[in-house]
Amino acid sequence: MTLPFLNARSNDGTHATPDQPFAFRNSDGMICAAGPAHPIDRGNDETLSDRVGAFFNGSDDGALLGGALPFDKSEPDYLWHVDRSDGIWPGDQPKSQSPMQVATVSSPRSQPSPQNYMQSVSQALDIMRAEKDVPQGLSKVVLARTLMLEQTQEIPINDVLARLAEDPSVTAFQVALPAMAGNPTPRHLVGATPELLLRKQGADIWSHPLAGSARRLDDAAADHAAAQGLKNSAKDQHEHAVVVEYILDTLAPYCTELGAPEGATLTTTRSMWHIGTQIKGVLKDPDTPAVVLTAKLHPTPAVCGMPCQRAASLIRELESVPRDFYAGAVGWCNRNGDGAWYVAIRCAELCGAQARLYAGAGIVLGSEPQLEAAETGAKFGALLAALGLPRDAALHDLN
Repeated sequence: MTLPFLNARSNDGTHATPDQPFAFRNSDGMICAAGPAHPIDRGNDETLSDRVGAFFNGSDDGALLGGALPFDKSEPDYLWHVDRSDGIWPGDQPKSQSPMQVATVSSPRSQPSPQNYMQSVSQALDIMRAEKDVPQGLSKVVLARTLMLEQTQEIPINDVLARLAEDPSVTAFQVALPAMAGNPTPRHLVGATPELLLRKQGADIWSHPLAGSARRLDDAAADHAAAQGLKNSAKDQHEHAVVVEYILDTLAPYCTELGAPEGATLTTTRSMWHIGTQIKGVLKDPDTPAVVLTAKLHPTPAVCGMPCQRAASLIRELESVPRDFYAGAVGWCNRNGDGAWYVAIRCAELCGAQARLYAGAGIVLGSEPQLEAAETGAKFGALLAALGLPRDAALHDLN
């Protein structure tokens, strides 16, 4: 069973009106858009504050704003205003009792191939070595690759969401995306992100950046060794510290208090270990909406690199598939500006019978191309499993 969509469409064909434009679920509860959906005028981050102002100034109690911000800040976002949230998670709605059929799914097709991805990693490392002593030279870039899957019939989005929501350590999400030119089939970004970009309640804010990753293993001893190896990795600790410093520096002008009292710790999902840091702050202006702060933070070095503009330019040059809303931000706000926004990772774009899965890895001096390709392969695991395929299906063609 898939989420129902209305036929209403804006003049430019991009604003199909979904019955449910966004839904989020984690261990804290769930937010599921309900009631009529009203599009927020599309635009980039420079006009965001003005475009969402009417929602925060005139909405009724219970109204929500939510949706997706693209990876590229210059591209238009896709946001909706709904009247309320309800307690019905899409994956909990009645559906067929038969298991999801995947026998007719095509073999995952890597775009780019793992070998070409490794070549891009090598190119990035060559640039970092050349710019090591150059002021504002490239010190990190996050390079992504994709997997394409295709079934003979429409992918059951609710089944995928239900499976993703079984992991209590992530935020399962679904957001509607604009239709592609010439293709009216509805698109959805569906995922299970482990990374909180920004949460706001009153004057209090939180962020939980992740950078530095290792694959979870079935054998308990090997899994423990993988975790300890990540914890003791100078390369991964440096990669993580760059992200934390960026977030602290970006949020500091908006805060009277800001810090990371617990420091870096290990955190885990069902498929990956990560290094994470809990950041907490108190805003100077409690009325600043969470979505506006999110736009200031996004994209962080965890999904882009350092310096950000230099890394983003290299991403456009080296990645063969545009990111669109992957590695952007997804989330919601209430009329008081309180809410939560997450990094759009561990996700897939679902469109009819097709799925494009995304995964990236942070490249710094000390990275090894084959290990980075293996890391991205492991990060596909949660979505592959939710689609009924083996978690390690993207790890077989790395040699």
